[in-house]
Amino acid sequence: MDEAAAVPDGPRSSGGRIRGGGDGRAGTGDTGRIEDALTGPLVQAVRDLGGYGGLVYLRSRDRRSLVLAMVTGVPRSLLKSWWRVPVGGALPMAEAYRRDETLWLPDERATMVRFPHFTAGLPYSFGSAHQPLRAGGEPVGVLVVLRSAARTPTDAETVALALRPAGRDMEERLGRLAAGPSGPGSAAHRVEYDGEPVGVRLPTPAVHPVRVGLVDWDLDTDRCTPDDEALALLGLGRADFGGTLADIEARVSPDDLHELRACRHDALTHGRVRSRHFRVRDESAGSGETGYRPVELWGHLVGGGAGSARILVAALVDAAGGLTAAEAAERLPDGIFSLDQDGRLTYANRRCEELLGRGREELLGRCPWEVVTWLRDPAYEDRYRAAMLSQEQVSFLVRRPDGNWLSFVLYPDVHGLTGRVSPTGAPTGVEPGYAAGSAVGLVPGAAVAPPPEPVAAARAGALYHVVQMASVLTEAVTVRDVCRAVSEQLLPAFGARELALYTVREGRMYLLWESGYPEGFLTPFEGVTLDTQLPGVHALTTRLPLFFESPEDLSVAYPGIALDRMNAWAFLPLIASGHPVGSCILGWDTPHRFTADERSALTALSGLAAQALERARLYDAESAVARGLQEGLLPHRLPAVEGLRTAGRYLPGTQGMAIGGDWYDVIRTGRGVALIIGDVEGHSVGAAAVMGQLRSAVHAFAASERPPQEVITHTNRLLTELESDAFATCCYVELDPRGGRALAVRAGHPPPLLRHPDGHAETLDLAGGVMLGVQPDAVYPVTALKLAPGSVLALYTDGLVERPGSDIETGIEQVRRCLADTSADSVEHLADRLMRTARRATERPDDVALLLTAYR
Repeated sequence: MDEAAAVPDGPRSSGGRIRGGGDGRAGTGDTGRIEDALTGPLVQAVRDLGGYGGLVYLRSRDRRSLVLAMVTGVPRSLLKSWWRVPVGGALPMAEAYRRDETLWLPDERATMVRFPHFTAGLPYSFGSAHQPLRAGGEPVGVLVVLRSAARTPTDAETVALALRPAGRDMEERLGRLAAGPSGPGSAAHRVEYDGEPVGVRLPTPAVHPVRVGLVDWDLDTDRCTPDDEALALLGLGRADFGGTLADIEARVSPDDLHELRACRHDALTHGRVRSRHFRVRDESAGSGETGYRPVELWGHLVGGGAGSARILVAALVDAAGGLTAAEAAERLPDGIFSLDQDGRLTYANRRCEELLGRGREELLGRCPWEVVTWLRDPAYEDRYRAAMLSQEQVSFLVRRPDGNWLSFVLYPDVHGLTGRVSPTGAPTGVEPGYAAGSAVGLVPGAAVAPPPEPVAAARAGALYHVVQMASVLTEAVTVRDVCRAVSEQLLPAFGARELALYTVREGRMYLLWESGYPEGFLTPFEGVTLDTQLPGVHALTTRLPLFFESPEDLSVAYPGIALDRMNAWAFLPLIASGHPVGSCILGWDTPHRFTADERSALTALSGLAAQALERARLYDAESAVARGLQEGLLPHRLPAVEGLRTAGRYLPGTQGMAIGGDWYDVIRTGRGVALIIGDVEGHSVGAAAVMGQLRSAVHAFAASERPPQEVITHTNRLLTELESDAFATCCYVELDPRGGRALAVRAGHPPPLLRHPDGHAETLDLAGGVMLGVQPDAVYPVTALKLAPGSVLALYTDGLVERPGSDIETGIEQVRRCLADTSADSVEHLADRLMRTARRATERPDDVALLLTAYR
């Protein structure tokens, strides 16, 4: 979607604020918006690190995503695919958030090695620093600073030190903004964001005025009184102006709304506004396309005394001129032009008009590759992207339709870029009819020929979307993972607003995933047969994609079909190895022209999605069998034993198949009751099968009233004889409920925890032997224990206490403290409390099993 068509009030939505917020802001200009907390520290971080751009990500309400809340120095449009990233994704900002550690990637090579998915979507030369943000003692977001890779190399420690002041300032502001009646301790739970990113401009020099209009702005009521010249600069007629700030905001570029709103803060804080820059819509070209004209706002505050209104008397200055500089540029023999951050032309001299074959009024406010048909090759837009994201000079050659060659050189900075274009000869070794473009040399490219009629330009980076989606889908395991990945990649990449994924099953179509549709709209299509007259069905049965560029086109092809608010659609068949899998439906809320490149990219992406869905469906089927096997092997209920209360919990790992070898059991014996917990190495059906054999063996040995050391010895010997190449750990405790005496044996397993009646909890130092299955004749010593009434014994597997980047002793200590600090009145509640941290973990490499026994 064109950034000019973005919803102008995105940042004003509820998603653009932090929940909560106290009082006391009225006299400071602080409106409680997210930009009030982030702007100053973000600009400071960019300056301290010598960067050219900065981003701030905050976690979403559902905690599953990091959402881009603010961006400076870089066009929002170039980061559209990264406005929302999954917390668990293989991306630098997500890893810094998960690990709560500063991450420094000095150049594209370091980024490629660690984050190939990220590089596939942004294959440009730049460095990036990622600093996690905290509030209330927990991570809530990430501060990112972009830095030229060509600068003097910097080590990670220096980067972390440079970002620390701005990061600390931002955290303090977030905490104050989020603080509410429930106190600062809960502030972290209110730091969340789900809106569009707020664009903030880095400081820029003032522009010499050409046209000036005057505006009186009542800061208390937001009523505005502009003169005729100000209305003209805003592109408004007197009859069309409603007299409010909202009418002016509607004319301002969505990227620059903050600059206009920040005038209130400047006026109330400093009593004046100095050179605030923003862009206003400009339809003066008369082509039906919306352009933008840069303006500046200067002003000072009057009134503000007791009972009087606070009026900002402001001058609105046309910044599109700069006559002296323009006169000098007109004398140059080369074409000179300037683009803003989003690639729209803000200035072109007369020689540039001649070389491009387009008048200045046609070019102003629009991207050159949208106006000049022979610049519509995506490679040329890609050169602009490379310049803006690397902040390095870029040069390339272009062949005009008349056969003559032009040399382009782009000189970027954080506010846009200046370009120089001049005639040149054909490059050596390149046949006539070819284009060349490279930041470091000349590379033969695709033949350049103007299209017969203007069409929507293919967006640069379409190939990157294919490569990036392919790499992301390689890590999607389940059907749900694949659907989420497809949705997160396709919607932002192509500007679509709706997505639906259907699968075919027994001759009918069933919805797998939807995003953006009105509630209940898709219900009538559930379970339709393959002979139904619907485009999604036809795309699957004919195996050909269908594209409709307007509601009229779709209604003509399928009379009577239900339509929602969309204006263009793509219906893509999902075919994997010649086998029909389902359909993918995309919807655009504005009229959309599908170029040949875009159709090819969407078709290729649908093929990737189909292959991934088919693979994931097979995985889900195997996982269902595996889960059924494990559920059958674990005890459905624990036996009731007089004097004891027991509770068991099991949680599969998040990596690999959701099945493993952890188990627990409670077995009656002639001397009391046996409490067992064990862990077979691995996550597979084989590990679960070995677990089932061991559980049966332990059950048989315990029921035969063998002493604890013999139970473990015989089980160890059995496992070595199975020749399964599997190892296991186990902890076996035989408890006499009548007197609280117990005998414990440990085979390579983490030590149990014991909570005493007074609430004190300790780690039991049990003598132990080697893991089961290692040595056939291993000896396992026995430790005698005494439990007092009111005690709670906790047996667990290492998945409960292991954390990435931390040692197991630290994890055991955390569980011990939780056991001591939680009431033992209900063993079920205590078990849930101990498992809560494990359930919240997005990455859980191992299974978790827990067995609690309360001795009454």
